[in-house]
Amino acid sequence: MILDQIVEDKKRRLPEHKRRISEQRMRELAEAYEGERHSFLEALQKDGISIIGEFKQASPSLGKIKSKINLLDRIEEYNASVDAVSCLTEEDHFAGNVEYLKQIRQISPLPILRKDFMIDPYQFYEAKAIGADAVLLIAAILDDVQMRDFYQLAGELGLDALVEVHDEREMDRALSLDVDIVGVNNRNLKDFSISLETTKRLGAMVPKEKILVAESGIRTDEDVRFLKECQADAFLIGQALMEAEHPREVAARWKGL
Repeated sequence: MILDQIVEDKKRRLPEHKRRISEQRMRELAEAYEGERHSFLEALQKDGISIIGEFKQASPSLGKIKSKINLLDRIEEYNASVDAVSCLTEEDHFAGNVEYLKQIRQISPLPILRKDFMIDPYQFYEAKAIGADAVLLIAAILDDVQMRDFYQLAGELGLDALVEVHDEREMDRALSLDVDIVGVNNRNLKDFSISLETTKRLGAMVPKEKILVAESGIRTDEDVRFLKECQADAFLIGQALMEAEHPREVAARWKGL
């Protein structure tokens, strides 16, 4: 299964990172971070649909993504059109790197989500130290104790958490933690197939006071209209914006539908 391989590769990578910067030192860097905080939660609580624009170089389902503009130009367009930025930092399958997030932090006032496969406290300290405002917690790779502890750790570090689910059981687990932001991934992480009906089905379980984020498979005006009808508060959009020559125009059009 693809997800299992990604997690195994992450476990293999972590010791390399800890040899470069120890966990104790990374924790100190997180605690010493003095950059301005940008609330990911508040960005998604605005009236109307919020858009999280993603920066990623590749994915297991797409291979290398052919972006028509460079990182600087992309983030300038995002700054003018979206409500938050998602940055992939996973190295082996998404060609990500924490350096990309650091660059984005220098040129964007928007909240930044560190999108990675978070399985170790070290990654949370690192997220804080590099300027992230939020982290992704994937229910499918965490047990109940890990999810609770990591959600608490994120809060202690001043990081918002987007808790991602794929089915009813995972949704129940997330809601039992009383999380603020629930992401429904329309992509099945076992075989990478996509169905927007997943947001419709699972979104019905989310209380009105929570933020519902629709993730993956959002490529057309019809997709946007459908997910709005599903009462999604925000969209996390990767491929469609990464492949657009002018992502600002795409985001503006979808917000106006």
